[in-house]
Amino acid sequence: MSRKSFNSLLSTLLSASALTAIGFANTASAQTAPEASSEQASEVVVVTARRRDEVLQDVPISVTSLSSAALEATGAPDITVLQQSAPNATVQVARGSNSTLIAFIRGVGQQDPLWGFEPGVGLYVDDVYVARPQGAVLDIFDVNRIEVLRGPQGTLYGRNTIGGAIKYVTKRLGAKESLNAKLNMGSYGQIDAIVSASTPVSDTLRIGGALARYQRDGFGKNITTGAEHYDKDVFAGRVSAEWEPSDHLFFRLAYDKVADNSNAKHGHREAPGVGLTAGATILPNVYDTDAGIGSANKVETSGWSLTGEWKVSDRLTVKSITAGREGSSNTLIDFDTNQAKALDVPARYDDKQLSQELQFLLAGERLNGVFGIYYLDAEASGAFDTIVGIANLTIATSGKVETESLAAYGDFSYDISDALSISIGGRYTEDSRSGQVYRQNFTGLGSPLFRNSAAIAGLLRSNYRNSKDFSDFSPRVSLSYEFSDALTGYVAYSEGFKSGGFDMRGDVVLTPKTVDGYKPEYVNSYEVGLKGSLFNGRANFAASLFRAEYEGQQITRQEPTVAAGIASFVDNAGSSTIQGFELEGGARFNENLSMTFGLGYTDAKFNEFKSFTLVGGVLTPIDLAPTAVFQNTPEWNGNLAFNYKRDLGSMGSVDATLSASYRSEYSMFEFANPLVDQLDPVTLVDAGMGWNSADGVFRVALTGRNLTDERYKVGGYSFAGITFGNVQNSFYGPPKTVTLSLSTKF
Repeated sequence: MSRKSFNSLLSTLLSASALTAIGFANTASAQTAPEASSEQASEVVVVTARRRDEVLQDVPISVTSLSSAALEATGAPDITVLQQSAPNATVQVARGSNSTLIAFIRGVGQQDPLWGFEPGVGLYVDDVYVARPQGAVLDIFDVNRIEVLRGPQGTLYGRNTIGGAIKYVTKRLGAKESLNAKLNMGSYGQIDAIVSASTPVSDTLRIGGALARYQRDGFGKNITTGAEHYDKDVFAGRVSAEWEPSDHLFFRLAYDKVADNSNAKHGHREAPGVGLTAGATILPNVYDTDAGIGSANKVETSGWSLTGEWKVSDRLTVKSITAGREGSSNTLIDFDTNQAKALDVPARYDDKQLSQELQFLLAGERLNGVFGIYYLDAEASGAFDTIVGIANLTIATSGKVETESLAAYGDFSYDISDALSISIGGRYTEDSRSGQVYRQNFTGLGSPLFRNSAAIAGLLRSNYRNSKDFSDFSPRVSLSYEFSDALTGYVAYSEGFKSGGFDMRGDVVLTPKTVDGYKPEYVNSYEVGLKGSLFNGRANFAASLFRAEYEGQQITRQEPTVAAGIASFVDNAGSSTIQGFELEGGARFNENLSMTFGLGYTDAKFNEFKSFTLVGGVLTPIDLAPTAVFQNTPEWNGNLAFNYKRDLGSMGSVDATLSASYRSEYSMFEFANPLVDQLDPVTLVDAGMGWNSADGVFRVALTGRNLTDERYKVGGYSFAGITFGNVQNSFYGPPKTVTLSLSTKF
């Protein structure tokens, strides 16, 4: 990060701090000031990071929580906005996709969305783990709050999550009839319609649902076909029923479905084509494409869950979560980004999962905690053709991964005294994983996998099955001390684990050892934190220092081979160290004006990066750690927002927000690539204003996102050299957009 960029960020935050101090100085009378009124006190944030309702300040975990009101005020379209509000978090749409999620927290994540790979950051929708990233870029509707938990979370959640967790919590049904409707109209022909409703059927039974339709023209065009590019065409729905037969029993049955028919997204070429991609040029508009493969794309995901809670006593609650999910994706990837079938990849993915979780939640005077048993049965499969038009060659690839996981976990907190508390937790996981991989050369443009029955079979590159078992015990321990009612500190140690697997691109001809699969990865995490409030509750903050020792990081690599050229495969890179800090908080200057801020720093370095190089025709081990970098992990990131609200009496109320987020330069891969990396810092400015009727029935809002129209990269493909046509393609975040929202609720 340049000194100029850092000074700019530091200046912004210091200015905010100075304004905070001035605001307090102007409104506080040192010795005589009473406690802040409810209008002036900072909002008390309640989270369920530890499976129970707790005030955020009391939780010995680094957590960012965003309420539905905060998300609505900035016109948040989907969960990728989290990286503008949660320090040290990267939450983006995967390259070549409209709705596949890529998430990193504190440098730990998984960039490759191919079936068979597990995410490094777990996504939970109403406590149900979502095993696959396809369709996981959730739109913001009917949501109560979103929580971002940093660091390993295996002792508290069903599936072990090595890097952190994102909790998407939907709204519970109300006791009275309700109807909410919202219409969005905005830039690029945006028209969104969202409706939610609920009603009591009896004193004990409530039903409800929500429907959302999102439509938008593309930010660019496909010059070859005329189709919209970077468009949006999504339908989402959710229905639920809640039955509360007594004060001690609660049941919730829910179903959701998302259908994404947005056009396929192709990259923007950053270098002229050569060899098999000769003729491919750099287009002036980063959202345009020349891709000739077409725009067909379809992603569907759905899921159901049955949650039951039995309050056995005031101290013990038993909770069961039974859930199933499935999804399918059909898409087209044009690596050459021109009209010819130089390097085209049609692809499809399918997945399904069934999970069962049983929790025992203890709430005592001094002892609180959770013990759980978790079972997951998941299957992911897919296929893709790599079509090399100039050679009339297709490399067909297909495979399937089956995972069966059984785990027991627990996390208990004990108040040693009124001020001192200790938490001890652990998780034991057993994963059984089997993989099936098939690769074969075909003469012709397309293989039988994609309905080209005329293709002539050639060299069989892979056709194997294998299975492996993995097990691990992951502990967590923390101590927290309440220095005062307004200040709490904690220290914590935790371990994370992600099991190994099999490379679904495995090529036995080039890398015979691929049949053995790759090994697990591990994280040992150390954290020190301080949370508190200031000025009679009118300001709050949370600070954390962390250090993580990362072993066996699973990385997709391109390496030279004795057999021929370059091989792409998955392996364990070695070891690395990640350290840094987060600082976030907020302040309320008076009953009208408030502010929130966040700052994150991550220093991530490889200690060892195992690789090979050809020396005299012989593969020789080499350590690439000195030149390797962490992907999707900016060194610095920050955010700052000011919120204004004013009551107009019978005229209603008005509110306004102005926010900015900052991310220093970052890499898309483990080695620097100036063509596809984000070489400059990214600053995004958003703003919004709204009017609410006095009775709370109507709201009109105008929001703008990326108001400076920043061009920034969120993903890319890189296959350098003449062999692959020098594919250097980038995918970009949204441009400036403005949205008018009309909403009503009854």
